[in-house]
Order: sequence, then structure tokens, then C-alpha cells
Amino acid sequence: MGDVSGATTWDVVVIGAGPAGLAAAGTAAQLGAEVLLLDEQAAPGGQIYRNMGSTSARQQAILGEDYAHGAYLLAALEEPNLHYQPDATVWQVTGEREVFYSVDGRTSHVLARQLIIATGALERPTPIEGWTLPGVMTVGALQTLLKSAMVPSGRLVLAGSGPLLLLLALQLQRAGADVARIVDTTPRSNAWRAIAYLPDALRGYDYLLKGVRMLRELERSRIPRTLYAEGLRAIGSDAGVSELRFCARGHWHTESCDLLLLHQGVVPNVQISRALRAEHDWDPVGRFWRPLLDTTCQSTLPGIAFAGDGAGIGGALAAAYQGEVAACGALARLQADHDHVTAAKLGRAASMAYSRHLAARPWLDALFAPATECLTPPDDVLVCRCEEVTAGTVRELARGGCLGPNQLKAFSRAGMGPCQGRYCGLTVCELLAEVHETSPADVGYYRLRNPVKPVTVADLANID
Repeated sequence: MGDVSGATTWDVVVIGAGPAGLAAAGTAAQLGAEVLLLDEQAAPGGQIYRNMGSTSARQQAILGEDYAHGAYLLAALEEPNLHYQPDATVWQVTGEREVFYSVDGRTSHVLARQLIIATGALERPTPIEGWTLPGVMTVGALQTLLKSAMVPSGRLVLAGSGPLLLLLALQLQRAGADVARIVDTTPRSNAWRAIAYLPDALRGYDYLLKGVRMLRELERSRIPRTLYAEGLRAIGSDAGVSELRFCARGHWHTESCDLLLLHQGVVPNVQISRALRAEHDWDPVGRFWRPLLDTTCQSTLPGIAFAGDGAGIGGALAAAYQGEVAACGALARLQADHDHVTAAKLGRAASMAYSRHLAARPWLDALFAPATECLTPPDDVLVCRCEEVTAGTVRELARGGCLGPNQLKAFSRAGMGPCQGRYCGLTVCELLAEVHETSPADVGYYRLRNPVKPVTVADLANID
């Protein structure tokens, strides 16, 4: 470590202590680098392995063997030259690899010779009529509560698409919750589109076998499951949601519920990469943006790498391997006395394992691609919850000549609320692309700026 322009300098700074961040920090430290690992949570593990260091045997049985598998990543924190800082809110990162973060009201400023950003994924927004009612949550939010040993009461309905939807239904039933129904919105046509990716997916046969085992357990669970649902509407009052209305196979149905859980897959968290002005690619199958990376996970910004689901959705195991790849790449770029031979060998092995774990991903992305009505909801549905902007307002402004999300932000304030576009950005892009009959790749995305997280004047005044 050293001191440059008043900032402590580290060989490698890693942001995020999920599977990718833990693997990256542990690998870099093991190879001799001085590493700072920053994480916003109070304990390591990220969203996938949340609280994995303190869960009971019963909780691990509820959450499943994949969750328990992540415990090996905690060994990274035992590396002597790794400094782990929990409860750290990173609110600014610069292209010169400066990182500003706050802990307990005090702000620190560090400089990284190499920076690895592993901030994970966000749940794709699921804008339907009534999704702002009390008692309507995302699947990921409830899974976070379940990992904190909080089991919800009342009648639960899960609606949407993707493996996480099915996994949470099983976890909830194992925990003793009342899972009334799974309402699956995966379009029937997706299965035909996914067939083209199936031969390559067979290389990741172990991943596919896990899916088969999950479906068999779902059958044995006898949880009612409705397929090919559309037209979802949450109905209720200020007191909370009371039922879900939907259409399946040409007939309308109503399912009463005390808690409605929505899910349409996950997308990379690109808040920091966008604020850094790194170049991004549009994934036309997964319908999301991801930073453009080379084979060592380095972005178009020198010395700044991205790893894990924040770089492209691959799952926990793939994220850990990509974290190792990013760490080995960072060490190769450092002009220092580190074990470059071992780093190169580890990097090649991790890269091969990462590629194998991604083999099934294109098939999964095609199979669980979100339905069109989720991407471009009806006019009366709120898309920006912070500023209460409807899909109809976005379409009206687009038809009036608004070409991109940044112009729309000025006209409607969509994306200017506390979430800074995390929950409306993709929907706004899809709506603009729909009206202009083009792709979100041509429409673009919000031009994000620092701070990427709210910061108080007191935090700024107390900078270390």
C-alpha cells in the first residue's frame, strides 16, 4: 500500500463480496497482491449467498445444496493481505480508479492500481397493473428475507418466469409457507426458439440435470402451476393486494393471495459501469445491457474489470470462476513482483471452467426470455415508480419526437428518482424502441452520473 494524492493505494480493489467478488479478492490476495474488498452488506455472500456464514442447518436444508456450496468462498477472507470492509456504500468511482465510499457516516477515498467491480445483478422490473400495491414484492426480495430466517405468513402466489421463481416456490414450501399457486408467464413460443441452443447447452449437462431435479421436486410438491399466463393484474386496496387476475389458454382466472411475488429474471447491474462511461453491448435475447469486456474481463477503461452477474448473467458458479479470471488478468497487468506464472495457469483453468458453466446459458436465456407485455406494459401501468410516470406518458412523449431516454428524463423525470433508473431504465428503453420501431441498442440508455448511491453532505464533510 502507499499514499498517492491523499488516497491510500491498493494493488487491487474489489467492489462487491458476492461469489465473483470473493473469488476475485481471494485469488488476487493468494497470488501476493494487497487487496481491499468493499461490500455494502454487513456480511459477505452477496444476494445469492446472503448470510451463508451464519445460517442454521435447517435454513441450509430449506435453501438447498447450491446455497450451502457457497461457503467455500468465505476462505478468501482468511488471506492475510486481504482487507475486508463491510457496510461500505460505494458512491463514486472514477476512470482513474479512484473509489469513494462511506462507512458509518465517514467517507474514505482509495486508489486502485487494478479495479474489479462485481456488483451483481438486479431483478428485471415487472410492471403490471397494481404492482405498487402493499404486499406485492419481487421474488428476490422475499428470498432475501428467507435467507434471514423470516418465513412469510398468509397465502402466497408467485407469478412470472425463470428458474428463480420455481426455486423460491420450493424453498418456501420447505420452510412451511402456504404457496397457493405458481403463475408462469413464460410464452409457449420460447421453447421452440430455445431448441437451436440445446446442442451447445448439453456441454453443461450438470447444470441441466440440476434443473431436471428441481422440476421433479416441483412435481412431488404438488404446488399448483398454471402455464402460459398473460394479462397479469394485481387487485387490492390501500390495505394490500388481495388477488391476482390473469388469462391462461383463453380463460380468465382469479387467485386470492395475501402476498404476490413477481419475477421476470435478472439483469446486470450497470449503474457503475454506465457512470464510468464504459462501452456496453445490448443482449437481444436476454434483453439487457452489459459492459464490453476482453478475455481477461477488462472493460474499455484501462485497469477496470467487471466480473459476475454484473458483467452478464451466468449464475453463482460461473460468477466465481469469472472472478478468478478477472483477478488473474489484473495480476498480469500489474507491474509488480507477483507470481505471474501461477496467475496465468489459474487464469486458464478458471476461464475453461467459466466457459463450461456458461454452455447452457444461451438456452436458458431463450427459454425464459420475458414476454412482450412485460417489456412494454399497457399505457395505464406505472413504469417509473419514483416519479409516477406511466407507460402511456412514455409512448406519448416518444410519438411527440422524444428519441432517447435522456431526453425523456428531462421531459418526464423518469429515471431521476432515488433508484436512479434501476427499476425503470430497461422498460423506458423498450417503450421508446417500440414506438420508434427500432432496437433498444439504437435507443441507448440513461446517461448516469456520480454519485451512484445517495450520499449526504455530512458524509462529504467527513471525508477521510
